[in-house]
Amino acid sequence: MPEAAFGKIELHLIRVLQTLISERSVSRAAMRLGSSQPAVSAQLRRLRALTGDALLVRAGNGMTPTETAMQLLGPATTVLREANHLFGARSRQRSFDPATSEATFRIAASDYLDPLFLPGIVGHVKRLSPAVKLELLPLTGEYDYRQRLAAGEVDLVVGNWLRPPGELHLGRLITDEVVCLVAADHPAGGRSWSSERYLAAEHIAPMPFHANAPGVVDDHLASLGLARSVAVKSAHFSLIPLMVAQSRLVLTTGRLFCSRFVEALPVKIVRCPIAFPPLTYYQLWHEVTHASASAKWLREQVRGVARNLAGHAMPRRAA
Repeated sequence: MPEAAFGKIELHLIRVLQTLISERSVSRAAMRLGSSQPAVSAQLRRLRALTGDALLVRAGNGMTPTETAMQLLGPATTVLREANHLFGARSRQRSFDPATSEATFRIAASDYLDPLFLPGIVGHVKRLSPAVKLELLPLTGEYDYRQRLAAGEVDLVVGNWLRPPGELHLGRLITDEVVCLVAADHPAGGRSWSSERYLAAEHIAPMPFHANAPGVVDDHLASLGLARSVAVKSAHFSLIPLMVAQSRLVLTTGRLFCSRFVEALPVKIVRCPIAFPPLTYYQLWHEVTHASASAKWLREQVRGVARNLAGHAMPRRAA
């Protein structure tokens, strides 16, 4: 067949060919295809012109396929089966059985939200889907999470942003109040705890996980024309409360995170004398996984775990 002739063959024409040969009748083929007899007759004429063969010939009161037609039946069936496999990806995306899945989920997340958040996700997901694998990746300034999401190398990113990237899908998890965590004997708190004393205090801050960005606290202070003195920066956020307990350092972050440590460590939560917008935690994902049933299921579990933790957090009044 001349190469130019392939441009005249569409998938539906192959289906007509396979149906005509199988049914050995134009009228029955039309019924099976949900088409009209004249339309199928016209398509048979096209197929005869393309193949150079009659394909179906009269035999008594019916029709019978030619030798060429029988040779074409197998390849036509294979093409249709492979096309169904290729374009049936959407239906496969719609079906996901967590009880039997052996998928691998990759989540890049900070531990800023709650020290129980990531352990909660692992426990919850493994209870519902015992055979899945989880890879929990840290967010650092060197980690290009936007590129990793676009490349499909990570399924989900969890963190807090003042201005989340516009090209990504996002789901709001929780919104938290900004407070300060200090040692139990720290003079912070009460009427003397002013914005001036807050800015003059020694602060501890996590290493920002957005490249070339100061972090949400310092970003907001800069928007007000203010700056604080950060004496310690730590990539180990979950260890910062221990550092606070043994120093005069001030940690500014969400109440939910801080509340997990007030019973276990000699620390206290105090109000922040500078008004900060609430911390909003999001999960971000790319269009490449947006329609995936397994990725949708994962996002639902992450949202449920985050909101459950927020609902069970013990609210404490800031000093």
